[in-house]
Amino acid sequence: MGIYLNPGNRGFQESVRSPIYVDKTGLIACTNELIGTKEKYICVSRPRRFGKSMALEMLAAYYSRGCDSRELFRGFKAESDETFYEHLNRYDVIFLNIQQFLIEAAFGKATEYLEQEVLRELRKEYGEILSRWDMGLAAALREIFVETDRQFIFLIDEWDCVMRERQESEALQKQYLDFLRNLLKDQPYVALAYMTGILPVKKYGQHSALNMFFEYSMTDQKALEEYTGFTDTEVKGLCDRFGMNFEETGSWYDGYVFKKYRHIYNPRSVVEAMRCGDFSGYWTSTETYDALKIYMDMDFDGLRKDIVQMLGGGRVRINARSFQNDMRTFHIKDDVLTLLIHLGYLAYDSGEKEAFIPNREIRGEFETAMSVGGWPEIMRILRASEKLLEDTLLCREESVARGRQGAYGSSVHIDL
Repeated sequence: MGIYLNPGNRGFQESVRSPIYVDKTGLIACTNELIGTKEKYICVSRPRRFGKSMALEMLAAYYSRGCDSRELFRGFKAESDETFYEHLNRYDVIFLNIQQFLIEAAFGKATEYLEQEVLRELRKEYGEILSRWDMGLAAALREIFVETDRQFIFLIDEWDCVMRERQESEALQKQYLDFLRNLLKDQPYVALAYMTGILPVKKYGQHSALNMFFEYSMTDQKALEEYTGFTDTEVKGLCDRFGMNFEETGSWYDGYVFKKYRHIYNPRSVVEAMRCGDFSGYWTSTETYDALKIYMDMDFDGLRKDIVQMLGGGRVRINARSFQNDMRTFHIKDDVLTLLIHLGYLAYDSGEKEAFIPNREIRGEFETAMSVGGWPEIMRILRASEKLLEDTLLCREESVARGRQGAYGSSVHIDL
């Protein structure tokens, strides 16, 4: 086993041995179906902490040659699929975390460093075949395929970190995309390429180097909806096991909507709530509110009104197709709102083409960002409106009369 070549099953072992593990091995049947087809290029984009890396570790444990993972999958959903034993531990797997190479390499040298590291491991396994030292990674993999007829499965984590962390360097982005295209597109040694990140790959300016990938994103997860987060059934089981209130769990962490699965929960937050026995903003605590505030403060006509409408429990109709799938090209407010969908701060109903704030956890993050971001008058009105609603439900007539003046006696006009 290596670090990049056939990393084995240790990562998945740790997941399975954790106090809380929700069986998502059914994903394996989906990827098996695509091996060796034209649809073998898969890009899954989800927010941070939505189980992307864990899924890659599971796939590595299942596909990697050099280890025996039969017992590790015993009793899980994947084992009952008819293709399970056909592909179990039958492939050379190349597992790449692009962020690691971006951090460790000199600026602009990430792909060179990646090739160097992976070739070093390939030569340990296929030294007799790779007698030339001047060949690049793609050429080496072609040589191995020609001599052995073995195909590779590529698992790529943080594929989009170059786009997110090097936003100003278009030359570096283009060089990186060209590298991935040469490594993967139309290469006979590719059995499957499964890569994950936060952003989809469809558009980066005029450059379409990765147009062979089929995208599964927060605006349309297609057949992978069930594996985007936790389902109602999974969360109900966890609540029963840990003695937590199911309805309150939903109000805090539910709200992501897809075509078939209408209730998808934030997996990170649900696990932490079960472990701690308390409801709080676990997912949002992993990143400062500044990340959200940057986009909320963008000066697009109608953006603030839309955010306030969603904070009031409303929905906003948007055009998600204009988004350029990067973090710096914004032409209209819909582009900003679409980015917030991919980041997990908004949910999206693709049938109605509407965005909305999914739950209490995310609402609290918006309110925190607003309270320190030059929105004090809007915050005052929202809080007064919440108090007015409470007094109305409790039939407090005098409080209602005072509240109406306090909430709406301002010169600021907001459509709630």
